[in-house]
Amino acid sequence: MEENKRNQSWWNLAIVLCGALISVPSLILGGTLVSGMSLPMALFTAFVGYAIIVVIMISQGMQSVDQAKPAVKVAEQVFGKVGSSKVVSLILAISALGWFGIQANVAGIAVQGVLAAYSITVPAWICSIIVGIVMVLTAMYGIKFIQKLAWIAVPYLMIIVLYGFWYAFAHENAAQVVAAYHPSTSISFVNGLVTTVGSFALGAVIVGDYAQFSTKRSDVIKASIFGIIPAGVVMIGIGAVLTIAFKTADISSLFIKIGTPFIGGLALVLATWKVNVVNAYSGGIAVSNVFNIPEKYRKLTLFAVGVVGTLLAAIGILNYFTPVMSVLSAMIPPVAGVMGASYWLIHHGDASQWQPTEGVNWLGLSAWLVGALFGGVPTVLAMIPKVWHPTANPIIGIVVALIIYYFGSKFTHQEVPAKEEA
Repeated sequence: MEENKRNQSWWNLAIVLCGALISVPSLILGGTLVSGMSLPMALFTAFVGYAIIVVIMISQGMQSVDQAKPAVKVAEQVFGKVGSSKVVSLILAISALGWFGIQANVAGIAVQGVLAAYSITVPAWICSIIVGIVMVLTAMYGIKFIQKLAWIAVPYLMIIVLYGFWYAFAHENAAQVVAAYHPSTSISFVNGLVTTVGSFALGAVIVGDYAQFSTKRSDVIKASIFGIIPAGVVMIGIGAVLTIAFKTADISSLFIKIGTPFIGGLALVLATWKVNVVNAYSGGIAVSNVFNIPEKYRKLTLFAVGVVGTLLAAIGILNYFTPVMSVLSAMIPPVAGVMGASYWLIHHGDASQWQPTEGVNWLGLSAWLVGALFGGVPTVLAMIPKVWHPTANPIIGIVVALIIYYFGSKFTHQEVPAKEEA
C-alpha cells in the first residue's frame, strides 16, 4: 500500500491500537457486560479478555516485524501463496471492507443528526456517501495518516467520554445509581470473556498490517500491552457506568447530548473514522493480495473498493449481508492458531526458517477450517430461532487450529525446520 519504511516507534503503533479501542463499540461492550454482571466483574472480565488479545497480537505482530510483511503475506507459509490469497485474504477483505461500508453509513447517520440539530436537512444516504469517500481518501495515505488521525482523535474522544463520565456523576447521581445497581440478567464470566475477545479478535489477527513497519519485536510487546489493556478496560468501565447512570444502552445518542450536538457529533464521527481507516487499509491489502494487484495500483484499488462498499451501504444493501460478515469475522481468529503453530512451536520463532509455500498448503487450510467451524457454526445457529444456541468461542477455535496444524505437521512431515534438513 505504501513504501515500507521500517521506522515506526512503538508508541505510534500503540496509539493506532489504542485508537481502535477508544470507540463507541467498546462503550457498548461495557454496557453489554454490565447488563449481566457486576461492575467489578465486568472490569475483571475486560482485563482478562484484552490480556488474551494482547497475547494473540504479540504472536501475530512479531511475525510481521521479523518478515517486514503484512499478515496475509506472512500467512503464505502455512496456507500457501494460493491458499492465502484466494481464501484467507478474501475472507479478510469481505469482512474488513464490509464493516467499512456499514460504519460509513453509521457515521453518515450521525452527521445527518448533527445537521438536523441545526435545522439543516440532508438525506442520510448523501451524508454516508460523503463521509465514506472522505474515509477512503484518508485511508489511501497509509499508516502515517492513520497514526496522525489517531493522535488527534484519541485525545479528543477521551476528553468527551470523560466529560460524559463526569456529567453522569455530577448531574445524574451516578454514584448512588451504580452503588445500588443489580444486573437484570446473568452473564457468566466465560461468556463475557468470549464476547470481549471476539469483539477485537479480527484486529488481533491483522495487527501485522501495522506492526510490519516496526523494527523490533519488543515494539510489538510494548505497543500491545500499553495500547490495548488500559484503553480496553477504561472504555468498558466508562461504557458500563454510562449505561447504568443514563439507563440506556444507546451510547451513540448520548454523544449527541454531550456538550453541544456539534461537539458530541464530532466525537461520534471521529470514533467511526479512525476505526474505519484501519478497516479500509487492511481490506485494501487483502483485496490486492486476492487479485495480485501490483503495488502501484493498490491505492486506486482501495479507493474503488471503498467507494463501492460505501455506495452499497448508503442504499442499504450491505445491511442484508451483516449476518454473513458476522460469520466470516467469527471464522478469522483460527488463522492466528495456524500461524502461531508454525512460527513459534515448529520453527521456534526462527525468522530465517520462514518461506512461502507454493500453491495451497492443505494442512494449513484444513486446520483453519476445523477451527473456523467452532466460531462460524455457533454464529449461524444464533441467527436461527428455536434451535440450540451454543456460544461462539474464538479462543477454542484458535487452540483447535493450532493443535491440528502442529500435530498434523508431525505426522505428515510437511514442515521440517531448515536446520534439521541440513
